[in-house]
Amino acid sequence: MHADKKSSRRHFVKQTSMLAGGLMAAPILSRANFFSGSSDTIKIALIGCGGRGTGAASQALMSKQNVKLVAMADAFRDRLDGCLKELLSDEITDGKGSLRDKIDVPEERKFTGFDAYAKAIALADVVILTTPPGFRPIHFEEAVKQGKHIFMEKPVATDPVGIRKVLAAAEVAKQKKLNVVVGLQRRYQNSYREMFQRKDMIGDITSAQAWWNNDGVWVRPRTPQQTEMEYQMRNWYYFVWLCGDHICEQHIHNIDVINWFKDGFPVKAQGMGGRQVRKGKDNGEIFDHHYVEYTYADGSILNSQCRHIPGTMSRVDEYLVGTKGTIKCDAGTIADHKGNVLYQFNLKTENNPYQTEHDELFAAIAKGEYKFWDAERGAKSTMTSILGRLATYSGQVIEWDKAINLNLDLHPTTYTWDTVPPLVPNADGFYPVAVPGVTKYV
Repeated sequence: MHADKKSSRRHFVKQTSMLAGGLMAAPILSRANFFSGSSDTIKIALIGCGGRGTGAASQALMSKQNVKLVAMADAFRDRLDGCLKELLSDEITDGKGSLRDKIDVPEERKFTGFDAYAKAIALADVVILTTPPGFRPIHFEEAVKQGKHIFMEKPVATDPVGIRKVLAAAEVAKQKKLNVVVGLQRRYQNSYREMFQRKDMIGDITSAQAWWNNDGVWVRPRTPQQTEMEYQMRNWYYFVWLCGDHICEQHIHNIDVINWFKDGFPVKAQGMGGRQVRKGKDNGEIFDHHYVEYTYADGSILNSQCRHIPGTMSRVDEYLVGTKGTIKCDAGTIADHKGNVLYQFNLKTENNPYQTEHDELFAAIAKGEYKFWDAERGAKSTMTSILGRLATYSGQVIEWDKAINLNLDLHPTTYTWDTVPPLVPNADGFYPVAVPGVTKYV
């Protein structure tokens, strides 16, 4: 290892340890704090009441354990009300009936604003963190500090400072024996689990490809009375401090699969990207396409692409090439280099991994088991996505060790509705955008 890399790793370890120090003041849970059986009600708090929050909460309530949603928090009251209305409706059922008997959220346990999360977390045994990703590090840190089991959506941060904060809190979660599941649901999908168990059939993985190409997502136009902070919060997908760009917010799923099968993370990345069609005033600052060449420590390459352009080829998939064969993930197929099928997953037996991740988490909690350690790998796959973004934004080769130690914090120092966000539009209403060859990180 070169001297500069040794120094870089020492600096990272030191910073992570310092960040963890504040959390360790909270008492470490003994097994007496865990749940011993189905007679105990597991109380849930939902932090972030958008579409994913509604989905995650319903999946938690559909688990077979004795669970109850007791508190909700969101920056916006209308989002909270809409989420609760949907959860209480007959549209969401567990196969036996509505979820209403598992929901007890009176007015005094509905919290709104930027500080709402801590109040809701205090009332629960398990917290579901589904706000825009930029807030994940501070919410995760608080949940760990309060000694709660956690489900948190991906990605878990949007910048290297946030990644280090999550990794520090993850170490404390491990000490406290807190179960943490991250919503990288491929790891809970039957076909992927079966192929992972048989990955030796293709020998050593020498290269891989990953795709998240589709039309894109919603746009929420500006309204006359909004402050800039409210506009960006409502339209969070298009601002890097909140979303991380779509290479982090969506393509992380595919990138995480490759990291999982490789049992490692890239050491460097280079790539290209830009805004070809999605470049209006309502499209913030993010790119509409990224292509990244990731290099792992053994020299193997992941060619990664994600695109949000209507009318183009749509594909969400992963493909791995080994010395003996290949894995086609979406097809559930393992074959040799002559095309002979070595293993075919029966796609008719596929599960709903979004439900499985909650089923397994809540079953472990009910039994008093400590089984889930997703936080570190979730943070490192998020960092892999950030590494790719840094490469495409700058057009430079970006090394993992340097990137993870960057003092790059995209967030405001305070959170109020009048706070000026990190990025504001110019006089014409357009936001500044990264320019490869001009934008610098290292």
